[in-house]
Amino acid sequence: MAHKSRRAEGSNLAFLDIMSCGLGAVILVFMLVKQNIADAPAEIDNLKQDISTLEQARDEAQQNLAELRARLKKENVDLAAMGRDFKQQRDDLEGKKTALQQATSELDALKETITQIPAPTKEDLVESQQINEENYLLGLKVEGDKIAILVDVSASMTHEKLIDIIKTKSGSQQGKLAAEKWLRTRRVVEWLLARLPKTSQVVVIAYSEDARQLGGKGWMTAKASNTVSSIINELKTIVPEGATNLQKGLNVAKSFAPSNYYVITDGLPTKGESRYKSLNPFSSCGSLTGTAKTISGECRKRLFKQTVSESGPKSAQVDIVLLPLEGDPEAAYEYWLWASSTQGLVISPASNWP
Repeated sequence: MAHKSRRAEGSNLAFLDIMSCGLGAVILVFMLVKQNIADAPAEIDNLKQDISTLEQARDEAQQNLAELRARLKKENVDLAAMGRDFKQQRDDLEGKKTALQQATSELDALKETITQIPAPTKEDLVESQQINEENYLLGLKVEGDKIAILVDVSASMTHEKLIDIIKTKSGSQQGKLAAEKWLRTRRVVEWLLARLPKTSQVVVIAYSEDARQLGGKGWMTAKASNTVSSIINELKTIVPEGATNLQKGLNVAKSFAPSNYYVITDGLPTKGESRYKSLNPFSSCGSLTGTAKTISGECRKRLFKQTVSESGPKSAQVDIVLLPLEGDPEAAYEYWLWASSTQGLVISPASNWP
């Protein structure tokens, strides 16, 4: 019995030991946990701060993602629009290429047609070596069955400036023949003669204080071998001098009844054939009535109108080649009125023509 009692007591002690150890462990854990509780708020704040930072980063990432998606969507829309524009431009380019090819083909066909057209040739009656000879004056065409060419051979036909004209007047005959404007006048006559229709008849009249036909008598046939050469050779011998009496030239031409007049001059006339003393408009024009040596611009204009009225052609066309002259501003207008009334032209050619 004693033995059993001792065995039960030992078991109880072992159980108590186990319980004591367990209680100690609980106390230790409690003590440890209670000690860490003091540090828990700081850790929680840190965790909360970390969570807030992460949430903020998440929100920013989501916002950036939304922006990227919106941008991508916009770029996709722009890319689609660019694709449509590119397709439209490519279609337009193809259309232009087709139109260009068609135009090129038409141009080649036109060129081929032009090359097959026989070019009409006009054989000039006079050969000219002038560099600018091919630059024909626009609108001035030599035509007509009966052509009268009137050439002003007065002293003013030597130069453009008055001072040079005065110097040449007192100079030698050779100086007058070699004067710049006179050489040009001769070239103008040659230019007109070179373009005479072969079936035409021509008369060339030189006028200053007097007037005479050049190259022969009566109408001369343009196609005759010696017609043009005889006119040019005689023109080369004329010395430009004296006053300008257009009326004398017109009176000589009028006797031939030309169909077309070509007048080469540089200004209004300074002399005439009328009885000016008996004409009231000329009462103040002393040079025409014999009481003065010089003539005013106004009197030259009145003289021109009187000359055209008395001796100008009534139905023939008149074309004028007006060379430059200093101090005669009314000439261009007055000659234009005369030419236009006959359906003709006034040409003031460039200095390098012909």
